[in-house]
Amino acid sequence: MARQEQVLVLEPQHELKFRGPFTDVVTATLKLTNPTDRNVCFKVKTTAPRRYCVRPNSGIIDAGGFINVSVMLQPFDYDPNEKSKHKFMVQSMLAPFDMVDMEGVWKEAKPEELMDSKLRCAFEMPLENDKTTEHSVLPKSASASLDDAEVKKIMEECKRLQMEVQRLREENKQIREDDGLRKRKVTSMAAPHSSSSTMVTSSMRDEGLSTRLLALCVLFFVIGVIVGKLAL
Repeated sequence: MARQEQVLVLEPQHELKFRGPFTDVVTATLKLTNPTDRNVCFKVKTTAPRRYCVRPNSGIIDAGGFINVSVMLQPFDYDPNEKSKHKFMVQSMLAPFDMVDMEGVWKEAKPEELMDSKLRCAFEMPLENDKTTEHSVLPKSASASLDDAEVKKIMEECKRLQMEVQRLREENKQIREDDGLRKRKVTSMAAPHSSSSTMVTSSMRDEGLSTRLLALCVLFFVIGVIVGKLAL
């Protein structure tokens, strides 16, 4: 008696594609959908079990449900001249209503109750221009993943620093004008050490404000660079 047709819907249907480079684990996803009104048992088998890790490799798909199977290809030395001969088989059967032990069900299953679908494996290496495109996209993708609240917070901090720099500039200008006015009012009869003390105090105040102003300008420039990168 011929076997039944596969009731599960496979995505992809015929081929699992693995995109290199293969110096690390490469994962392909196989989606199994059960469109029937019965639970379906499934198993995923391969002709190269040492080269792949499949999770989950067996289980039950509820009626009308689906499951994503991760097929992980282990790292290996890729030879573009060697065609892949690896294959996968998805085996399934309708789950008995009184099923208790799934392994026991598989052992007792009759050949006519089993359904299967086969998929071949294909290995692909990215082209050089694809690599360039991927690298150029990475910064933009990273910036896009940032939370909007974080970007808004940085913009507000940038605006606050700009106002702080402007305020310090005006304060520094006012202090210089006040010091100039005081110097002009100092009489020639004032004690030399008093005049010297006033000049030292004024110089220290100017130096402190200049240092603060320079530090804020540098910080403002750094945040401006960060915001500029985020906008790319």
